[in-house]
Amino acid sequence: STYVPTPPLSGRSTPFQSNASSFHDHRSAEQLESQNDEMIDGIGAKVQQLRALAIGIGQEAKDSTIQLTQMNDAFSETGDILGGTFRRMNAMAKRQGSRWMCYMLFIILVIWFFIFVWWFR
Repeated sequence: STYVPTPPLSGRSTPFQSNASSFHDHRSAEQLESQNDEMIDGIGAKVQQLRALAIGIGQEAKDSTIQLTQMNDAFSETGDILGGTFRRMNAMAKRQGSRWMCYMLFIILVIWFFIFVWWFR
């Protein structure tokens, strides 16, 4: 009877393996290598997409910060203007007395009437 060695469990070649087996192992290694290359290319493409997405999110955050700063400035200016208007109205109310209060009440009633008519038309 002839001795037929069993292949090692580690997957390494031995001098006892035949040439056909080492050719098969080499071909399997090439297939695995090409599959790995394809997977690496796929992962690389996904990394590029994620990078572009992260850059887009960063740019959007910067733009939003700029826009919020501009809105904050606009609201601050509007608050200053309204504060000045309110002070002038109070000064006018003190000078006009009760007549001013009647005018304001009339204007508020007219505005409420228009809102009521517009809302329930």
